[in-house]
Amino acid sequence: MSGTNTAAGRLRHRLAAIGPRTNRWVVLVVLCTSLLLVALDSTILYVALPSVTEDLRPTSVELLWIGDAYPLVCASLLILFGTLGDRVGRRRILLLGYALFGAASALAVVSDTAQVLIAARALLGIGGAMIMPATLSILRDVFPDRHERAVAIGVWTAVAAVGAATGPVLGGFLVEHFWWGSVFLINIPLMAVMLPLCRVLVPESKGRADGPWDLFGALLAALGVLGVVYGIKELGIERDLLDAGAVLPFLAGLAVLTLFVRRQRRREHPLIDMRLFSRAAFSTSVGCIVIAMLALVGLELIAVQYLQLVLELTPLETGLRMLPLTFAAMIAGVLGSANLRRLGPRRMVSYGFALTACAVLLLCLMGEHDQPLLLSAGFILLGFGFQTTLFGAYESMLTEAPADDAGGAAAIGETSYQLGAGMGIALLGSVMNAAYAPGLSHVSGVPGKASEAAGHSLGEAYQVAAQLGGAAGHALRDAARGAFVHGLHVTLVVSAGLLFLGALAALRLPRRMECEAPPAGEPEIAAPRRSSSSSSSSSASSASRAESSVV
Repeated sequence: MSGTNTAAGRLRHRLAAIGPRTNRWVVLVVLCTSLLLVALDSTILYVALPSVTEDLRPTSVELLWIGDAYPLVCASLLILFGTLGDRVGRRRILLLGYALFGAASALAVVSDTAQVLIAARALLGIGGAMIMPATLSILRDVFPDRHERAVAIGVWTAVAAVGAATGPVLGGFLVEHFWWGSVFLINIPLMAVMLPLCRVLVPESKGRADGPWDLFGALLAALGVLGVVYGIKELGIERDLLDAGAVLPFLAGLAVLTLFVRRQRRREHPLIDMRLFSRAAFSTSVGCIVIAMLALVGLELIAVQYLQLVLELTPLETGLRMLPLTFAAMIAGVLGSANLRRLGPRRMVSYGFALTACAVLLLCLMGEHDQPLLLSAGFILLGFGFQTTLFGAYESMLTEAPADDAGGAAAIGETSYQLGAGMGIALLGSVMNAAYAPGLSHVSGVPGKASEAAGHSLGEAYQVAAQLGGAAGHALRDAARGAFVHGLHVTLVVSAGLLFLGALAALRLPRRMECEAPPAGEPEIAAPRRSSSSSSSSSASSASRAESSVV
């Protein structure tokens, strides 16, 4: 009885904090708009890199950091700002993130050297690290009822997918019609609008404030994640598992993260309660996020190369060709809450993994010639399955974590997302290279050195073929296209295998979407249309609340 009274008191406290005048669905719109900008910025620059190279003339190392500064800094600081928001206020961190994101965008627009642009991208990463966990943790607090929260998380995950997938399309349009700085310019007016809207419409929320905030622990987490993510990215570039420039940062990052975990276990008031990982639903959800990103992000980059280099589509055409994936992800996000109620977390995430794996195997039918219907069907299944998986994993992870630790839990989820993405690029890139390079080792009329250079990538193969010219150049180009398609097929099969493993891992999730019945005498939060008493059984209460949440 005392546990029920405590839960009821916390529920009343959170409803009072939201305030009667605050429409939580309006809050969701504001939060998702914030997330959309951050997700767009993670991918919008890639199609502008050729224009940046032509204008700023960066070195190869500087060009690499222009692309990597944002994700590296953002991933390393997620835990720091996620846990800080729990202590000082999540909306406060969100507002600071808006301001920094807008200022960094302005700096990027006026960048006249590669060094300035790298600094601007790093500042954008800091702003993104403030915004991303804050949006998810505020969402957890604003929607205390699981049914409504599931709807909100479905919208949140769909917006994240839309932003990441739309980035190349929007970037290609802006670069073709304006200049590369326009990909950053669009952030400034939007952030200028978001700042006052967030201050007026989004309620402040905090987690537990017992004990001091562990600054040293937060710095350990930042350094550890930075080392791991940097090492993984370097492995993806070098394709050499023994390269010291990648292995040493990776091992150093793991060592620092080990120190962080040990420190958190000893502290009376830790940044992150490590006991969360002893809960099967939480740890499995985090693992599913990693596996999903591991299997698909590296594959997505390879697919983009296929569309541009094998099918010879422009960046804008490539983005448009991938729109079916985006629309399917949107639909999956909208239907996520209903599917979660119907299937439960275990079957939803497992089915999502299995559907995605089948879509990946379907794409093995792709060849050297364009097949628009096959690509569209594969991308639709891929987008729906992938988004279903991410939705179920994020919802289970966030629900399993206490509301007071929502910022830390959100940061763990986003960090897992980034780690999985980095590992996917490294692993699947290595698989692709191992399957692609042997196909160019014995091309008639092509010298050994030329074949070796062409084996690095399809783009380099085209350059070498153009330099050779004649029959040898033509033969090398044809061989490279065939080898790339073969490598793509091998990579697709490996990715499908990882996804099927994810489906098996998801079997540790709860079978049903468990929702606590409201305390006696308390009104239903998620049932504006329900008028019956809450004195029925727990299963009947859950079913009725599910029906009322669909609207």
